[in-house]
Amino acid sequence: MQKLTVSQVFLVFLKLGLTSFGGPVAHLGYFHKEFVDHRRCLKEESYADLVALCQFLPGPASSQVGISIGISQAGLRGGLAAWAGFTLPSALALILFAYGVTGLQESVVEVGWLHGLKVVAVAVVAQAIWGMAKALCPDRPRKTLAIMAAIIALAWGGVPGQLTAIIIGAIFGLFFLHYEGPTNHEPQLFTLSRKSALISLGIFIALLLFLPFLAHEGSQVLALIDSFYRSGSLVFGGGHVVLPLLQAEVVTPGWISKDMFLAGYGAAQAVPGPLFTFSAYLGAALKVVPNGWLGGLLCLLAIFLPSFLLVVGIVPFWEELRKNQRVRSALVGVNAAVVGLLLAAFYDPIWSSGILSAGDFVLALIAFGLLTLWKLPPWLVVAATGLGGALMSSLV
Repeated sequence: MQKLTVSQVFLVFLKLGLTSFGGPVAHLGYFHKEFVDHRRCLKEESYADLVALCQFLPGPASSQVGISIGISQAGLRGGLAAWAGFTLPSALALILFAYGVTGLQESVVEVGWLHGLKVVAVAVVAQAIWGMAKALCPDRPRKTLAIMAAIIALAWGGVPGQLTAIIIGAIFGLFFLHYEGPTNHEPQLFTLSRKSALISLGIFIALLLFLPFLAHEGSQVLALIDSFYRSGSLVFGGGHVVLPLLQAEVVTPGWISKDMFLAGYGAAQAVPGPLFTFSAYLGAALKVVPNGWLGGLLCLLAIFLPSFLLVVGIVPFWEELRKNQRVRSALVGVNAAVVGLLLAAFYDPIWSSGILSAGDFVLALIAFGLLTLWKLPPWLVVAATGLGGALMSSLV
């Protein structure tokens, strides 16, 4: 089976980065069509194995699958090429959007179409909770765990509450949730050594542990890297779950207003590629320096770095991990807990800032129906809701 070169990997993923609308599940479908059906670079079983690996890891699953495909084709340089091609189009679009929003003379609350973006965030997150709850909380114990996690996150705000909910989810899953699943898989797709994997895992853990101490030295650059690196390291369950983590990291300390945060999150639904490129918008729109292009690229690199380190670090050990049912049971509990985290974020800041009137509620219901019942593309729903917000504002 012929493999792609680094330049071919980049060009294929650049095309995907420009055209892959619809979120992580849709991205996995695009990857399957391109690399399994069309180019036949991967066997069906090998692709399923990659997806299973990236669902196991924290971070954006579709981006990690892309990085894994790149590594399987052209080594570490292929992984970097895949990430760059898939990520940069939406990241650049959101940085430009941040420049446009911050250049407005009016408050974002007073701009109708921007408020419409906050309203569409209500519909998007509601859809994510609906789908994730069905998949990750199909029984009473996991539904209960999700509710408990939401209560913990709301009662104990910020990163400590979220970490506590995740840890409780892992412990609950380890002792009370028993997951049985297939463990057969294709032989190793990669040539990465265990030595390189251990170095990568060492860097991942060292940054996670020591960046907070370095950030306390007063450097805003290190504080930004720490916040976004930690957010990228602790996300289980898909891109939408990064919302409460980032909200705690950048809104709570006053680096960006809640309105600007939600307007950018709404805009992130209208661009192709991974939802984690929302970090590029945040970095560009920050009130503190560095911001603009430099802040956007810095935050983008910081939030994706854990994904790359984890893929490189876990791949050689994946065979043993897949066979460990205790690890899989703990992950089941973590996945249920992150549904609760997203439920807490749905209340604050999504609902509390987006739904300010009966008209907002009607607009959110329409957007939710268009997404879930009529299956319209998210970018089209975002555009329509932004227009609806502008019309509502003009009628007031």
